[in-house]
Amino acid sequence: MTNVDVHQHLWTPSLVTALRARREPPYLDGWTLFLDGEPPFEIPPADHDIARRAELAAADGLGRVLISLSAPIGVEWLPEAEARPLLDAYHDGAAALPEPFGAWAAACVRDIDADTTAKDLDPGFAGLQLPANSLADAAGYARCAPLLDLLEERDLPLFVHPGPAVGSSADPVWWPAMVPYVQQMHASWYAFRAFGRPRHPRLRVCFALLAGLAPLHGERLSARGGQQQEGDQGVFVETSSYGPTAVDAIVRALGVDAVVQGSDRPYAEPPRHPGYGLGGAAAYAFRIANPRRLLTGQG
Repeated sequence: MTNVDVHQHLWTPSLVTALRARREPPYLDGWTLFLDGEPPFEIPPADHDIARRAELAAADGLGRVLISLSAPIGVEWLPEAEARPLLDAYHDGAAALPEPFGAWAAACVRDIDADTTAKDLDPGFAGLQLPANSLADAAGYARCAPLLDLLEERDLPLFVHPGPAVGSSADPVWWPAMVPYVQQMHASWYAFRAFGRPRHPRLRVCFALLAGLAPLHGERLSARGGQQQEGDQGVFVETSSYGPTAVDAIVRALGVDAVVQGSDRPYAEPPRHPGYGLGGAAAYAFRIANPRRLLTGQG
């Protein structure tokens, strides 16, 4: 039995080199990240030191840590010709990571190519991450349908992560994480219910950051003519950046079987108490039983 964290970020040397080779956003100058519509961001190199991160995972008692591409930097939204060198660098580096690391594959969502994504998945990636703003409405699900069909064919899960959030110089530093990211996750949660699940009945999906707490709006959904969807065993949310108050509320809304641990390290830390104050059985569910069902479909 292995404790799993389904959501961390670790930039491998190959991805760093590919970002440094660019001269237009997204790109790195040394360890300074440049993105469209955002101020330059200084990245601590130690955050992406592979040996150090493996030690941190061991200290947290984790047997498996899933790495994902940092979707907010916007690689997936670049034209295919620009995205491909970065995606190749990400996949090559992630596939070579030592234990306990695994990874989510990534895909260009501007120019969909399911055949190329199939090859990217072949080395043993856990599933596919897509940016939430690519799955925010009916058009997004129609455009990404070939990628989701591929996941169903292979019995692999989807991980929905916030995408780019263009800000303003007047915004406080916490604004993207608290407003655009949460809005994207809220929209993607309800778009999946309305457009994704009917089209992809066998797809397992995990929403980052507790789906922006969208599941807590079930009462409002019912009041406005929607129907609460009970017992979808293929839908999960992960806990990154939230604590006991939010996790307890989500468990009340969805049940304990829908929650998996994700930390978003290095941007946030794993919980000190994996059960989030709900006890040992909850910790076992969040870190072992539920991730196993998400990743394998097996109870």
